[in-house]
Amino acid sequence: MNKEYLDIAVAGLHLSGQPLNHQLVLLGASLKKASLTAPNYKMYLVKDKMGIKPALVRLPIDQEGNQYELEIWAVPMENVGKFLAQIPQPLGLGTLNLEDGSQVKGFICEPIVTSYCKDISEYKGWKEYIKNS
Repeated sequence: MNKEYLDIAVAGLHLSGQPLNHQLVLLGASLKKASLTAPNYKMYLVKDKMGIKPALVRLPIDQEGNQYELEIWAVPMENVGKFLAQIPQPLGLGTLNLEDGSQVKGFICEPIVTSYCKDISEYKGWKEYIKNS
């Protein structure tokens, strides 16, 4: 019997080589490909009890944003709920727009972070931010 999978895009601590990537691996997920968001996002630095992490916020259509590097992982459908349960506020799973015009489920963030979190949009992604900060 073939397993069903849901593609989930990650752009921060769940990327390959990052501290939370093991959560995807333990759930039986596999890396499909690297990609970029559409150019209508900003990235913010969110701090919580677990440390710091990036957060993507989609901008209104009339505002210019940036593109960010991400990875798309195939997560077994039966484990999507387990993955979702591990995601703390203000992050969540929603729909991201990709550079090629397609959409994928992935990490999104409540726009309230724009009022109190550091804007790190000048970097092309989380790994670049880490490397240069």
